[in-house]
Amino acid sequence: MIKNIVFDLGGVVFMRDPKKCTEDFINFFSFVRAEQMPYFWNEYDRGTRTLEEVKEDLCQLHNCDRQKVEEYLQLAIDKQEVITPTERLIEALKQAGYRLYVLSNMSKEFIAFLRRVPVYRHFEGEVVSCEEGVCKPEKEIYQLLLQRYGLNPAETLFIDDRKENIEAAEREGIVGYWFDRHDLEGTVDKLREQLL
Repeated sequence: MIKNIVFDLGGVVFMRDPKKCTEDFINFFSFVRAEQMPYFWNEYDRGTRTLEEVKEDLCQLHNCDRQKVEEYLQLAIDKQEVITPTERLIEALKQAGYRLYVLSNMSKEFIAFLRRVPVYRHFEGEVVSCEEGVCKPEKEIYQLLLQRYGLNPAETLFIDDRKENIEAAEREGIVGYWFDRHDLEGTVDKLREQLL
């Protein structure tokens, strides 16, 4: 029986609305949706690469000036919005008595912004990569979550939009659920049917 529900953040709880972004901006950050995340961004999420270093990396990657990189990075943070169907689901799950947690690969500048969004108050615990020096799908981050909050993996559901992260969680005995960010309403409806 599921008692604990763990949410990834990007693409599950928060997302940039492509309708509010220029095509150039979307293309600039297309690497975050690639099957293999670039090394520099992974290390930024891990907390071992600074924002200043990442700015240099992005200048080289896109062969563009620093001003554009700084502007786009700030927009990447500021344009994060809560996904409304997920927010409603989180509120309903909290009311139903589930214990809710965060397990996310996220850099410190991004997580500082997201923690101020009202939906975040529903989570009673979190494991964020930049503060732990470990990233999904490395097994240590799942073990850390289970140990820190005393969670039974068989009673814990993990929701993520990357299949490799789900598979890694399942290897630790956690129940996995793939979140299809291309069908937000449908995915949330299925979760509601299963959990509420």
